[in-house]
Order: sequence, then C-alpha cells, then structure tokens
Amino acid sequence: MEPKTFFRLIFLIVTACFIISFTSTNFPLAPSSTTGLLDCTDPSSSPLCASRNFLFNKQKPSFSKQDPKPKPKNHDHLSDIPKHPLDPLTVMEFNKVRSLLSSHALFSSGAPHAFHSIVLEEPEKNLVRNWKRGSPLPPRKASVIARVGSDTHVLTVDLFSGRVDIVDSPVPVSGYPMMTLEEMNDVTFAPFSNADVNRTIVARGVNLTDVYCFPLSSGWYGKKEENRRVIKSQCYSSQGTANFYMRPIEGLTILIDLDTKQVIEIVDTGPNIPIPGSTNTEYRFKNLATTDKTRGLNPISIEQPRGPSFVIEDNHLVKWANWEFHLKPDPRAGVVLSQVRVHDPDTQETREVMYQGFVSELFVPYMDPSDAWYFKTYMDAGEYGFGLQAMPLVPLNDCPRNAAYMDGVFTAVDGTPFVRENMVCIFERYAGDIGWRHSESPISGLPIKEVRPKVTLVVRMAASVGNYDYIIDYEFQTDGLIKAKVGLSGILMVKGTSYQNKNQVSKDKEGNEEELHGTLLAENIIGVIHDHYVTFYLDLDVDGPDNSFVKVNLKRQETEPGESPRKSYMKAVKNIVKTEKDAQIKLSLYDPSEFHVVNSAKTTRVGNPTGYKIVPRATAASLLDHDDPPQKRGAFTNNQIWVTPYNKSEKWAAGLFTYQSHGDDTLAVWSDRDGDIENKDIVVWYTLGFHHVPCQEDFPIMPTVSSSFDLKPANFFERNPILRAAPNFEHDLPVCEVKYGSA
Repeated sequence: MEPKTFFRLIFLIVTACFIISFTSTNFPLAPSSTTGLLDCTDPSSSPLCASRNFLFNKQKPSFSKQDPKPKPKNHDHLSDIPKHPLDPLTVMEFNKVRSLLSSHALFSSGAPHAFHSIVLEEPEKNLVRNWKRGSPLPPRKASVIARVGSDTHVLTVDLFSGRVDIVDSPVPVSGYPMMTLEEMNDVTFAPFSNADVNRTIVARGVNLTDVYCFPLSSGWYGKKEENRRVIKSQCYSSQGTANFYMRPIEGLTILIDLDTKQVIEIVDTGPNIPIPGSTNTEYRFKNLATTDKTRGLNPISIEQPRGPSFVIEDNHLVKWANWEFHLKPDPRAGVVLSQVRVHDPDTQETREVMYQGFVSELFVPYMDPSDAWYFKTYMDAGEYGFGLQAMPLVPLNDCPRNAAYMDGVFTAVDGTPFVRENMVCIFERYAGDIGWRHSESPISGLPIKEVRPKVTLVVRMAASVGNYDYIIDYEFQTDGLIKAKVGLSGILMVKGTSYQNKNQVSKDKEGNEEELHGTLLAENIIGVIHDHYVTFYLDLDVDGPDNSFVKVNLKRQETEPGESPRKSYMKAVKNIVKTEKDAQIKLSLYDPSEFHVVNSAKTTRVGNPTGYKIVPRATAASLLDHDDPPQKRGAFTNNQIWVTPYNKSEKWAAGLFTYQSHGDDTLAVWSDRDGDIENKDIVVWYTLGFHHVPCQEDFPIMPTVSSSFDLKPANFFERNPILRAAPNFEHDLPVCEVKYGSA
C-alpha cells in the first residue's frame, strides 16, 4: 500500500465518528436496491460509506454493563406516508425526487453535481391553516438546492405530477449552500494529499497517524474568498489522548478549494509554539480514576406507573395535557415546531399560539484577530447544518428513562435518504417545582394549604458541531408558557502557547500584560474568548395570523407636589409598533420594557386584547463593530428582537445561502425595508446571546451552561388556566422506601 493511501485510510478511521455522526447508531442499513436507503454494503455508493465501513466493519458496536441500551426500534421508515401537510419527506418521496432529478437535463448532462439540500417545499400557510385532519393533503413538493459545476440552483419537484421547476438558476445573491457531510468528510483528509503539509506537520515532531485536521468555514473577507468556495483546515495531535482538541498544532492553517479538495495555500505562523501535552485531558468515564467515592450520587429516575401522558400520532403530531403541536426534524434548523395550539379550559376551544418556531441561525465569532484565528466566525446552521450535526441521543443521560424518540430522515449528496436515529426526544419532566401554591396565614384562622406540582413536556435535541455541543429544549407548561432553552457544553476551541504559567506572560512598561485573547487554562493552552448567538424564528399566530407587536415601556413617573407622600412610581406605557425599524429592539436593564404580540380583533371578557409576551432572560449583545466583516454577515445579532412581516422565503436570519455570503440577504436587510407590521401576519426574531470568557473549570470539557427565554400568555386566558389542576396524592404514586443518613 502506498504510504499516502495508508495515512488517508488511518485518518478516515479517527475522523469518521466526528464527521459522519449518523453512523453512531444507524447500522446496518438495508441495500438501496430494495429499500431506497443509503446502502453502505458497497463503498462506492457514496463517499460517506468508505469511512463508515472501514471503521464499523472492523469493530461492531458493543455495550458494557454501564452503557445505557437504546430501546429496540420497530419503526419502519420505508412504509411511512405523510399524514400532515408539514410532515417531512418520506423515504419513498426522497427516492422519487432522486429518480425525477436524475433524468432532468441539468443533472443528466454528465457535469459534476451535488444535492446540498432536499426538504419539503412547505405548502402556502393559508392552505396548512385551513387543512383539517383526514382531508386530502395539499400537493406535495420538494425544495432542492443543488450545485452543478460552479453554479448553485434552486428547484422544486412536484411529487404528484413529476414536474421539475427551476426557481433560481444560477442563484443571484452572494454565498453558497451549506456544506454536505461528504465534502466535510473529504476535506478532513485533503491536507494529507499535499506533501508540503505533511512535511510541515512532521517537522513539528508529530506522527501523521496521530493527526486530525478539521474543516473550518472561512467566512468572507475579500479576494481570497471571491468566486470560489474555500475552506480552512487546522490540525491537532491525538497522541496520548482522545481529546485531541486540547493539542492544537498552533498557527498551521491550510486553505483548501472546497470543490476540487486541493490545497491552495499553507500558512504556518507557529513553528516555535509547542504542542500542548495530553496530561489531564481525558474525559471518558471508563478512563477516569474515580477516587472520591464519598461524593457519588445515587441514581435518580422519573417513573410513570401508568405510562406517559403524551401521545405522538401519525409520527409527528404531539398531544400532551392542554397542548398539541406538529414536530419534525430538519437538516438545517434541527427541530421545527409547527401549528402550536393550546386548549382553553374555560371556552373548551383549542386556540392558536404559534404557526412555526425553530432555530434560524447560530453565530459564533472568536475574539482573536491573528492569522490563525480571525476567520473563526461560524454560522453553525447555514454553513454546517444544525440538524445534520445532531447526534443520536443517549438514553438515561441525554434523556430520561421515560423519553420517547423521533428519527430524522435526511439525504446524502446523491439524494439517497438515510436515517438519523434518536435525533429528538420527548419526555415529561417533574423536578419538584411548583405550579402554583398558597398557604393561608394562621392569623386568618383558615387552614388552607393548596399546592400544585409543575409537570412539563420537553422536546430536546443535541448537536455536536465539531468541538461544541448544543442542547436545545422546548419546554411546554400547562399554564400556557413555552420556554426555549439553549445549553452549551462540549470542548473549547483552544490556542497553543509557549506559556505554562501566568507569571511568564510578558508585560509592557506600564505593567499591562500581553493580550492573550483568552485565559491560560493549562500548560501551553489558551481558551480563546468567543460569543454564541442563537437566533430563533417565531411565527406567532395568537388567535390567528393578524397580530400586532406592542412595546410596553416601564417608566418612572414623578408625583405632583402634594399628590402623595411618594415621590415616584412606575407605570406601563403601551405603544403599538407600526413598522419594522421601530421593532428593532436592543434590550437594556435601565430602559425596561415588555414585548407583547396581541390580536386586537379578539379581546377578553374585560376588554384586553389576547396576547403572548416574549420574556428575555440572561442574554448578551454583540460588541463587534457593525462594519467588521463577520458582523456584516451576522448583522441579525445587532438587535435582540426584530419583527418582520411573514414571508415564506425569509426563514434563515443569515440568508438562504450563508457560506461565504457578504451579508446582503440577512434579517437586518429585510428589516430595513421598514414595512408595516400593525395587524399583520408577523414574525418575531429573538437572539439569545452568550459571552464566553473561558476559565479553568471549562478544561478539559465544559460543564453545561444555559440560558432561555419564555413565550408567556398575556391576557390570553380569562383567568389562571391551571386553577383546576389536581394535586398529587400518595395513592397515585408507587411506594418507595426513603432512607436518610450517609450513603
């Protein structure tokens, strides 16, 4: 075997789990000749299969006594048929799309082509809203984003008539579609085909067999990124550790043509920077010595003797307590909630709350301007595919014992479908929280002690976008509140340094330390400062689509002389926001406001318009200059709240084509059109932000940090909607013996 071929095969082994995440539990797949699913019995069927089979044919999965065992799957995706207008494409539909496209002139000419996205072309909103369960479905269509040669094309495929229509050809705006899993895989070993790269790595004293190289989106800064798709790659040593992220080959950056997979440029600014050691970088349980036995926790499990209270009908319709909604996995957004409705206990109506909600984009800029770092300003949804990077959830640890799971069905670069198992979990949660309570004071003489437990329903997914792990929760409460929560975990992206201790950091004459752009976490390792912004698309339809956005300003009012012993009080001033620019909201602790979406055509018994309010929690705002190239592309983070008129084509805050975009088709651009938003079908965009200044507790792997925001009823119900909720009784619960004292 040629040495170069050997190294490439070795590298495929060590990178397969990261890049081809769906291999974790999705084997074996049946042959495509009989099922239409991705067939990896023949490695030539897809570039994905080469790495997949090389790894897993050598070693079949096994579980130790400590490993949670996934529940057996009995869902046959091959027989799925859509039951709802928003159901994702089925395996049969994917295969029909692939067959129809294969005979289309654009793809049958022999020119190289790739399918970057094949998803449901959702019907018009009014058709979906007026559709009744059991009625015929609106025409099913697929939306296709493909590249042929150097051009990007958008097409629709009518699954009933077989007609293929070209929507945009070629696409007129800047930017490219999100990367495919196959090309991400190819780029991981592309550097090893270049002799200069190999020599540079070997010169650092690293064995090529110990090296991982990762695809890092390049952003857009000018001529180097013009008129060609490029990507950058940086490398790590895995010698002595599975946590290779902690052993960067600092300063080595490889520019690669994403279409040809050829190395364009090699920049090495760090030959004198040592590669950090592997000491204390391990994080796997089986390899960690557990010496502090006294600090262990006894297992906790939520048991439901009568089974779960929720049902999933027709594969995607979730019903629980007073809620119902449509749920589907998505390769870009991760999870999409649609037609969210809540039951009103007083009117017995099931009322509209939100037509659709999902993660629209994730923007992650790092704060080091050096050659090896300035470009690290990732768009995790539009560049990598947030759903494509979703990991199979681990029972008992990602999700509790009482969880149900939902698979995603996506397509490979050639249009062949594959299954991402256990991508989403749904479960009921009770953490001892209180729904409402009141105990009467003894002085009243009333022996009242009324308490109701708070049980919620959680929809969860987790995506591992390279080193970082994101956990997305949508939590439904019986009082009508929806909480959207983002958790951050995983492994820091770190920078190699010659410093082993803070006392080595140089200082100027004034005593100011050298700018490290981060925190020294361990010997030769700097955790670089960075931000995370998660922008949510929230198409709220409160009692119908025609809504208004109301800003409720909380202001100090001075009392008149002689009016009161008080000198001031706070008042609420409600203003209906008329246009998009007026709805560009920067949150301020010292200019507090509430933000309501109301239906002025429907009022409560006492005359208040029904509504929901967006309740921000801990968040962060971008400090980057608005003219900084990454912030131009991430301009949707310039405000925490935006409101735009509903437009079916405007769902992605960074634009449909995000990769190397110039920022000319973003939420900020749409909002500046300043359209009318009063009594219109409107969309609220909310950005949840995190500033992350790393600390030593983030090494070698980060404890989860999280933040959230709420969608809360505001005069939506006539009164407390869980007034009639039942308390818990001892006879309803299993009898468990409780032991107190030392473990």
